[in-house]
Amino acid sequence: MKGTLYLVPNTLGNPDTSATIPGGITPLVNSIKVFIVEDLRNARRYLKNLNREIDIDLLTFHELNEHTPAEEVPTFLEQAELGSDTAIISEAGVPGVADPGAAVVRVAHEKGIRVVPLTGPSSILLSLMASGLNGQSFCFHGYLPVKRHDRIKKIREIEQVALRKNETQLFIEAPYRNDALLSDILESCRSSTLLCIAADITLESEYIFTRSVAAWRTKKPALHKRPVIFLLGK
Repeated sequence: MKGTLYLVPNTLGNPDTSATIPGGITPLVNSIKVFIVEDLRNARRYLKNLNREIDIDLLTFHELNEHTPAEEVPTFLEQAELGSDTAIISEAGVPGVADPGAAVVRVAHEKGIRVVPLTGPSSILLSLMASGLNGQSFCFHGYLPVKRHDRIKKIREIEQVALRKNETQLFIEAPYRNDALLSDILESCRSSTLLCIAADITLESEYIFTRSVAAWRTKKPALHKRPVIFLLGK
């Protein structure tokens, strides 16, 4: 009998796991010996936060990130095929959503391995919930183009979609480029377009506000090196 692939949520940066991770996650994780993670050190720290008594040395870890060869991914599920439950842990939030774990999940389906998603924090959904923008129709774009000319063009394109279809548009940026992206949004978008800035979600410094572009132009928040999701809507 094959094992199960569990998609284990991580925090969004809050070290107090009791605040955002359901209590049932810890006993389940304690029973699993094989983990697929983005960064080994961060994953070890997270598991220790869940259970200080866990023996890390008894666990098997596979690292999955942008440096992992595609042909190596199926090997991460060899133990699951032999009957061992396996877990994917994202760097933050839930695995498989804007996350390399999706590649493993696809292979699991191909191999007939049961996939079980576990409840946890998703910055995409939490920001949408708190934005007041349309939660019935929305689109997440991930990262916008790095080059400024291309980025501004993309901002204008997705703003048109947001206004024409009343479809909330969500996107992110590398934290050190947040301020530049915000400046481009305020320069490129219509004054009446609504912009939600959701920063440090679930942290004590959490900052989530929706205002018109015109209102944001009068007072820009400092977003440098903070995890942020931007949402455009009407």
